[in-house]
Amino acid sequence: MNCKLEICVDSIESALNAQSAGAARVEYCDNLIEGGTTPSYGSIIAARNNLNIGLHVIIRPRGGDFLYSGTDYDIMRRDIEMCGECGVDGIVTGILLPGGSIDVDRTARLFEYAYPMSVTFHRAFDLCNDPVQGLEDVIDTGAARLLTSGLKHCARDGIEMIRKLVIQAANRIIIMPGGGIDETNVSMIVTATKVNEIHLTARSIVESDMIFRRQGINMGMKGIPEFSRKVADLEKIKKIAALLKMI
Repeated sequence: MNCKLEICVDSIESALNAQSAGAARVEYCDNLIEGGTTPSYGSIIAARNNLNIGLHVIIRPRGGDFLYSGTDYDIMRRDIEMCGECGVDGIVTGILLPGGSIDVDRTARLFEYAYPMSVTFHRAFDLCNDPVQGLEDVIDTGAARLLTSGLKHCARDGIEMIRKLVIQAANRIIIMPGGGIDETNVSMIVTATKVNEIHLTARSIVESDMIFRRQGINMGMKGIPEFSRKVADLEKIKKIAALLKMI
């Protein structure tokens, strides 16, 4: 089995590590603590200029739910245009309706704006009210792939749902598991679901080089460390890539 490895990253450092370790593609984000939001223009340009592998960019104007206002939608449309201008290979997005159904019309229009970039419907799907109808709706949007944890917090716990989605999809769309996947469970998940693409972060904590460290101040959410960050781990990704080749 030839399973493509997509690494979710939030920095150029992580993106370059993913490329060096053998990933086929990165999903480029900002603000992963909230599940990912659209990165800056300058960051996307830097990624495009430094990567030879596939570059997909998340189109998500804010954290929170996936019910977007007209202003949110305008931001998403313009961000997609900007990605096209930057030579991005694909975009990752998705919209829900208030009742939990897939917003087919508005998502489909975003995907039309994105053409000829590849389009992925992201884990907004995992918050939908009906995965069976939801998958049909995602297919109707024109998405090339669906990123899902199988409606569970972690893909490991959603294996059975992911397997059912693969069967239902019947090659009409790529089902790509993501959420809590690492070197301890990637082989099991791929083998059990028979997917051809997999999505993960493979991050490790990297300590800051700052010598002076003022204590008792948080620049963001309390409890989030100021003098360390999470970065895609070169060796972890290499190990996972090697495991995938053995399946």
